Amino acid sequence: MFTCDDALGADATDLFNYLTGYSAKQEYRKMMVAPFYLRDIFDDLIDQEIAHQKKHGDGRIILKMNALVDAGMIRSLYRASQAGVKVDLIVRGICSLRPGVEGLSENIRVISVLGRFLEHSRVYYFHNHGQEIIYMGSADLMPRNLNTRVEVLFPVEDPDLIRYLRDTVLSVYLREDIKAWHMNTDGAYVRTSSETQDGLTDVQYWLLNHR
Repeated sequence: MFTCDDALGADATDLFNYLTGYSAKQEYRKMMVAPFYLRDIFDDLIDQEIAHQKKHGDGRIILKMNALVDAGMIRSLYRASQAGVKVDLIVRGICSLRPGVEGLSENIRVISVLGRFLEHSRVYYFHNHGQEIIYMGSADLMPRNLNTRVEVLFPVEDPDLIRYLRDTVLSVYLREDIKAWHMNTDGAYVRTSSETQDGLTDVQYWLLNHR
């Protein structure tokens, strides 16, 4: 993302100074930086959706990443599901969470989209009772990303960009039905459609032709 946001620019400067050894800074203005506070802030965002669900009934989380294997993050998402938060997980690779388990994860859906292009984008969406929050960046929800490496997630704050990511990117992934595999409660993946049907969505083709 290109930005002229002064706070993000200052965070980027502080981060590079930290990486080169000229700073020991651990607190940032807008960025979530691992291994310092990324895990804690992410947990807070999930807890916030749980609170909104209990008060307003509109908890909603959409997470797109390469891998989901961190036990603490999985427990937090289970808690969100148990509270009634609707959770969609778009996980290209390994996912250790099990969706649709009674009493645990009925409100969670896991989709893996495998196509021609090897994707690396991470998009983390929280409805936040209409004041939507989106983070993007380098971190998957894995112990190595959260605990032992320097990783960055940055906020997307422009309303037009938030709408674009929600309505033109994430929504297309969620209705993908050509390259999508859906995880069952036992961890097995199944295809839910046939490529011979008409009117299906291939998200990689769609994004390639709607830039």
